Amino acid sequence: MADEDRTRADSRAGDEPPDGPARCHPRAVTEGQSSRALRRVARARQRRRWAVEGFAVLACLVVLISYLSTRSDPEPGDDQAGRPGGVAAGAARPSGPPAAGGRTGEAGPAMPGLRPRLRPPSPDPTPSASVPAPPPATPASPESPVLSMSRGEMPAEVDLTAVGTRDWMHWGERGGNSTVRKRSGSGEIVDGGGSGARVGWDGNQEYVRWSDGSSERSVSGSSNGVYTCGAGNGFTLAVAGSGELRTVQLYGGIWMARGRLEARLSTGGPASTALLEDPYTSQSAQFTIRFKLPKGARLLLNWTVVKVFTPHCGNVGLQAVAVR
Repeated sequence: MADEDRTRADSRAGDEPPDGPARCHPRAVTEGQSSRALRRVARARQRRRWAVEGFAVLACLVVLISYLSTRSDPEPGDDQAGRPGGVAAGAARPSGPPAAGGRTGEAGPAMPGLRPRLRPPSPDPTPSASVPAPPPATPASPESPVLSMSRGEMPAEVDLTAVGTRDWMHWGERGGNSTVRKRSGSGEIVDGGGSGARVGWDGNQEYVRWSDGSSERSVSGSSNGVYTCGAGNGFTLAVAGSGELRTVQLYGGIWMARGRLEARLSTGGPASTALLEDPYTSQSAQFTIRFKLPKGARLLLNWTVVKVFTPHCGNVGLQAVAVR
């Protein structure tokens, strides 16, 4: 019995490994755990990558929607007519006193307005020339007075020496009270004053020049003149008769006003008028008066404002008068 027990014990002892009873291998356990951890890390990284890509797509959509909404809005400064600045072409109007409009006083520089050829049409058209007095039924005697007047566009440049072979006079070269006369002229032109304060300005669109002046000997191109504001104000001028047919050229203009030039004879008889109007900007004209009077009589000219289209100094202006 004892021998049998020893045999069994020896048999069990021979089956066991020399280091002791069998145990689980630690390397196999570690490899299994590491594989599961790597899979979890990979899944976490993939989720993070998906989140980043989704955020990037969302940001791109937001930027695209913002860009499209900005492009659909009207550009800043475009009005309903599609013109930059909200001002229709040709609709610009002087909105201030002469220093901010077409005519300027001595206190500020001139700002050019629209040239006469580019001005908007007037809502109240005026005749381009007055109708001369009807001719007498019988031939006029050599002593009969003669008077006619027409209006035309003022040339871009006027040579007073050439136009005023007998006499000429220019206003505003050195301010509102400044005048220049023809040296050795006939003295037929008389400045009779007028109502309203005269203001000198240098914003004429047309120029005058001369080479035989009295106080200013020679001027190559002057844009100076004078103007007076307000309805009823203007200039009174006269030209002496000589017994011969004479031609007078008066160079004047208006700014946002209606001006009237009235010509009459000191002896009575025929009279003539011409109108110049622009409600929006400035305009210049050349008035041509032909008359015949005996010595001692005068041609009387009144260049006045009859209507203004702005509270800021609608006016008539005067540049020069020439006689030949």
